[in-house]
Amino acid sequence: MCGTCGCERPHRLIALQQSLLSRNNAQAEHNRAHFQHHGLLALNLLSAPGSGKTALLEQLARLWPQGPVGVIVGDLATDNDARRLQAAGAQALQIRTGDLCHLEAPQVAAAFEQLDITDMTLLVIENVGNLVCPTAFDLGEQLRLAVLSVTEGEDKPLKYPALFQSADAVVINKSDLADAVGFQRQEALANLRSIAPRARVFELSARTGSGLEPLVSWLCQHLPVAEPHGPHP
Repeated sequence: MCGTCGCERPHRLIALQQSLLSRNNAQAEHNRAHFQHHGLLALNLLSAPGSGKTALLEQLARLWPQGPVGVIVGDLATDNDARRLQAAGAQALQIRTGDLCHLEAPQVAAAFEQLDITDMTLLVIENVGNLVCPTAFDLGEQLRLAVLSVTEGEDKPLKYPALFQSADAVVINKSDLADAVGFQRQEALANLRSIAPRARVFELSARTGSGLEPLVSWLCQHLPVAEPHGPHP
């Protein structure tokens, strides 16, 4: 037991974690102001591995109507996703996180400086595939988008509520496979409504492109206005 309150929790570790989050949040606020200054909509994309995030971004890169799409990709290893997105027309940069199961705001800031943002209006941060760790870390995004594939089951929002509660919108992906895997659509929607009642829900197939237009339109509605005068933050 600790000498502070008799509990078994490591107070020093908790203090370190709080300090880490505090520094991260300060950088995230700087990132947000930076993105706003340049008229960029920054989107934090979160999901489990294999949900179809990269396939979704390939479609967005092709369909986005207002300039090139920038993507910062977080993965434990390899640059496979970044190369896929570059082939689809996105300006993509890979961050290899090693053992780190999430991206942090300073990593995003450093990667952003390497992008050519000329005419860019959409920046997507494809977070590491994980339903727990990334949720607590603000990256400076204006919007959070969670992806749930039909192959993961209807109860995923109930098992990982924090992620879905933090999302501004949820994509139900791989809708073309719903019948094949026995996906219970109404149950999934009810679970989402109980956990994240204010989140917009988009049902689509990133593989076929079906259902992408409403998502693109929604993102366009959230584009910020660039600040043409004065130094950026």
